[in-house]
Amino acid sequence: MTHDVIVIGGGQAALSVAYFLRRTQRSFLLLDAEETGGGAWQHGWDSLRLFSPATWSSIAGWPMPNASTTYPGRDHVVSYLRDYEKRYALEVERPALVTSVTRTARGFDVQSADRAWSAQTVVSATGTWRKPFVPDYPGMASFSGRQLHSAHYRSPDAFRGQRVLIVGGGNSGAQILAEVSLSAAQTVWVTQEEPAFLPDDVDGRVLFERATARWRALQEGRNIDGLPGGFGDIVMVPPVVDARARGVLRSARPFERMTPRGAVWAGGTERDFDAVIWCTGFRPALDHLAPLGIVHDAQVAVSGTRALDVPGLWLVGYGEWTGPASATLIGVMRTARSTASEIDEFLGAESGG
Repeated sequence: MTHDVIVIGGGQAALSVAYFLRRTQRSFLLLDAEETGGGAWQHGWDSLRLFSPATWSSIAGWPMPNASTTYPGRDHVVSYLRDYEKRYALEVERPALVTSVTRTARGFDVQSADRAWSAQTVVSATGTWRKPFVPDYPGMASFSGRQLHSAHYRSPDAFRGQRVLIVGGGNSGAQILAEVSLSAAQTVWVTQEEPAFLPDDVDGRVLFERATARWRALQEGRNIDGLPGGFGDIVMVPPVVDARARGVLRSARPFERMTPRGAVWAGGTERDFDAVIWCTGFRPALDHLAPLGIVHDAQVAVSGTRALDVPGLWLVGYGEWTGPASATLIGVMRTARSTASEIDEFLGAESGG
């Protein structure tokens, strides 16, 4: 069977695109690499919370139910996404880890290790969780302690009484530092430069409004360089505010190399650590598009979300290069809507209808 659309992914971006595809009457199938619904959120650490209230964290069509706290936690988000999938009876095949996408005369072949599908169009919505990034420091391989990326961090329990080096200046670094510092014997936070903290009264609501202003400027052909951003700045959620009050929200500049026992800074200062947590971000998970020859520097050339060099391919939810705030729950709605509309128009033109 050839589908009109195959959406690769099962998280917030894929579900948002599927919601709008339902309105077009085109046939579509979601291929999710996970065992269960919930996207990458189900892999977040135990205490992970959103930066905005539930009403500002919804995807298209159905508001996220209110949580017991102002900022919903990981499990609340996972339940919402799973219920959303059921609410709209979306057809999802899982686990289906797509390994390659290739062109055919009629569209695309999509393959996993043991299955294959065909479609006239493809939406890649695989996010970034499967591609954690760790910088290459001299001596990393010699370090005798534990190293893990924030993608695999769960709770501070494993670091109780230890000396922990936390590397990365984003929200994950600040939040993990905040809770690890409560039980570790010592924490050192390393960031590339001095972290940028948002005002205490700024959360996801303000960030979304800023992203909306940037999106409107792009639609009108205006320059967005002078408009405020903020998604890379640290949101002062309660645990981070508490860490600041305890005096631990201070960072050091990067070290030069690692040793079997720790790290060495410029000037010869050396410190010993039992563990390193790399909160150094992710790269788009685009390995499945390699056969198309369009992935360069972990991105694909796009106009909006449409791949410039491969007719019939769209990419949704990977970050600013696929639309302002498109890697967020509420922010992906705009690009999901426009993508579904473009696909419907494309298929109509292909069929002459």
